[in-house]
Amino acid sequence: MLDTLMDKPLHIALKEETLPAFTYFMEHGTYYPSVVAPFPTISVNVESALLTGHYSDQHGIPSLTWYSQKENRIINYGTHLFDQMKLGLSTCLKDSLYRLNNEHLNKKVKTIHEELHEQGKKTASINPLVNRGNVQHRLTIPGFIRYFVSINKHIDTFATTKYVYGSLSRLNPNGKYSSIWHKYGFNNKFSTQEFTHLVNNQDIPDFSFVYLPDHDKNVHKRGPMDTKGIKDMDRNLQTMLDSFPTWQEALDNHIWILIGDNGQSGIKDDRKQAFVDLMKLLRPLKITKLSKGVRKEDQVVIANNLRSCFIYSLDTNDVPITEIVEKLKTEERLDMISWKIDEWIHVASGESKESFKFKESGKAKDEFNQTWEIRGDHSILDLTIKENDVTFGDFPDALRRLHSTLHSHEGDFVVISVKPGCELKGEITPSHAGGASHGGFHKNDSLVPMLVTGTESTPDFFRMIDLKKWILDLTN
Repeated sequence: MLDTLMDKPLHIALKEETLPAFTYFMEHGTYYPSVVAPFPTISVNVESALLTGHYSDQHGIPSLTWYSQKENRIINYGTHLFDQMKLGLSTCLKDSLYRLNNEHLNKKVKTIHEELHEQGKKTASINPLVNRGNVQHRLTIPGFIRYFVSINKHIDTFATTKYVYGSLSRLNPNGKYSSIWHKYGFNNKFSTQEFTHLVNNQDIPDFSFVYLPDHDKNVHKRGPMDTKGIKDMDRNLQTMLDSFPTWQEALDNHIWILIGDNGQSGIKDDRKQAFVDLMKLLRPLKITKLSKGVRKEDQVVIANNLRSCFIYSLDTNDVPITEIVEKLKTEERLDMISWKIDEWIHVASGESKESFKFKESGKAKDEFNQTWEIRGDHSILDLTIKENDVTFGDFPDALRRLHSTLHSHEGDFVVISVKPGCELKGEITPSHAGGASHGGFHKNDSLVPMLVTGTESTPDFFRMIDLKKWILDLTN
């Protein structure tokens, strides 16, 4: 999984740069430009969808940050250090290092790792945040972190047979790129080093999930057409291929799937045009402050995921969802506002006065053979409907993705997304004016390329949730 790999900049890089590894994979494989990522388009949601074969209504990880009604607190797996400092670093670390995989990820659905383990097969997870398996491992928290954060030195977790989580759990005892200056191993070189360690020791499992994270920060800073990170990914792929006797042998004896996790939309330079300030938009409602936690007098909780956001009413008798919706509809830069009432999903936008709603099991059938009952102005979601056949425009798999997001966890909430060029301004969450951001509902954020060698088979559909079944079939 190559963080923020996107179709257009990849092809620009292939034309303008020397990319030996990508070129080799292209020449010997099949390229698919548009795989649909889940919504919100955030790594933990994407990884959960790929590994479980379900959207968030089944796997239970709504996004990078969300409000737990059961625990009455905001959960944050890592949006920004300052966000986490206000919420409590020890709590956020425990959420990302332990609770994400061992508690929050729905135990009623199985990951690829768990299903293959039950078949007597071995798997590896190298640096993705979501990694639940059947084998108990011990994470060792670096002393520097423990000096500033109240957290145990060791955390036991269930993961894959071969498990890498930065320097906290590693395979190669003599490896590099794992210091504090290298983000404790959460970088491309460390991921590559750990995978090549398996190759060099002839210990490659039946399935390996290797995550290269670095390109994300390049695109956030420089914009979606940045190619610096693509060149770096190519160098790491070259290193992986070089660890085999020959590149040809690497492809002859193994199936390779190279895939992005999410796209990104460019953000305008002008901060006033780019940022939608939710604190102002929701005035005079009392919004939970991160450092205070949820208090009795609070009316609304905001869980900001860059270009999308969950907005919760803590008491719908006090603040009906419709009151929140009406405030949001005054902002033209919101391209999607959605909430549920009983079995219906309602959708609005800041630039339309029309209404739209849908629910499961009707006469309309979409591109993925899913059926819906649809009422109102479907142009809000850029749908095309001809003789009950539904096709998608700017919002891929729009109906299922929205339906799953609004059933992903308990609570009364609205989910929103902003137009390309814009980002949601939270209490602290970083802004990317002049760069790029993700998390949104638009196809810019939602479509990623996939490059496959070693098989002519394809998944049933080109969505992240359709890859699990396909991968399990490939291992057989």
